[in-house]
Amino acid sequence: MSPPCRDIMGVAVTAATAAEMTAALDRRRGEGARTRLAFLNAHTSNLAAADPAFRATLSDFVVLNDGVGIDIASRWLHGARFPENLNGTDFVPAYLQATARPARLFLLGAAPGIAEAAAARLIAAAPQHTLAGVRHGYFAPAEADAVARQVAASGADIVLVALGNPAQERFIAAHFETLGCDLAIGVGALFDFLAGRVRRAPGWLRRIRAEWVYRLWLEPGRLWRRYLLGNSQFLWRLLWTRRRAAEAR
Repeated sequence: MSPPCRDIMGVAVTAATAAEMTAALDRRRGEGARTRLAFLNAHTSNLAAADPAFRATLSDFVVLNDGVGIDIASRWLHGARFPENLNGTDFVPAYLQATARPARLFLLGAAPGIAEAAAARLIAAAPQHTLAGVRHGYFAPAEADAVARQVAASGADIVLVALGNPAQERFIAAHFETLGCDLAIGVGALFDFLAGRVRRAPGWLRRIRAEWVYRLWLEPGRLWRRYLLGNSQFLWRLLWTRRRAAEAR
C-alpha cells in the first residue's frame, strides 16, 4: 500500500516517514515499477504555480516534502504536519544507505569534477552499491538526448539528476523511457554538498528547519530573490489558498 498524499497548492505530496518511503521505494523497485522522485519546497511550489506545464510534469512524480514552508502549508490546509522533513539532501543518502536492494548508480549534474567527488562519498557511505557512471551537467539542450543515451548505456538502476529546478525534473520527464532506470531522482544541490563545494548549515540550524537562512548568508547575491521574495510569495499564495478553501466550506 502506498503512503497517502496531500494536495499542497496543486501538487500531490506524499506524507510518510523516511522509513516508510524507503520501504515503499524498495517495494516498487522489487515489483518492477519505475519511479520518478522529486521534492517540493517553497521555491519549487512557486515554480509550479507560475508554470502549469511544470506542475503537470510533477504529477508523474512521487513528490516528497522539503522544508518548513511545505510543513506550514500542510498544517494550514490539512490540519497536520508532515511526518518527517524529507528533503533530498538528507533523504537520498539515507535511502541509499538503508535500502536492501543494491543498485548501480549514475550521477548526472553539477560542475565538472563535482559528481565524481559526490559519488565517492556516496559509495563509501553505502558500499552495497556500485558506480555505473558520472557526467557533469554542463551540456546544451541539443545534447540532452545523447546524455540520456549515455546514462542508459551504463546500465544504471538509480539515476541522480542535479540540474536544478525545474530543469532536472523536466530532463527526467522527457528522457525517462530512454534512461531505463528503476528510479530517477531530482536531487538539486546534493552533489555540491557531498563534494564539500557548498557547506551545510550547522546541525542546530537544520534541526529548527532554518537551513535556508544559512544558505542565504553564504550566497546572498544568488539566493536573496529565491528566499526573501520567494518565501513571501509562497506565504501569500498559501494565505489566499486557505481563505478560498474556508469560503468554499
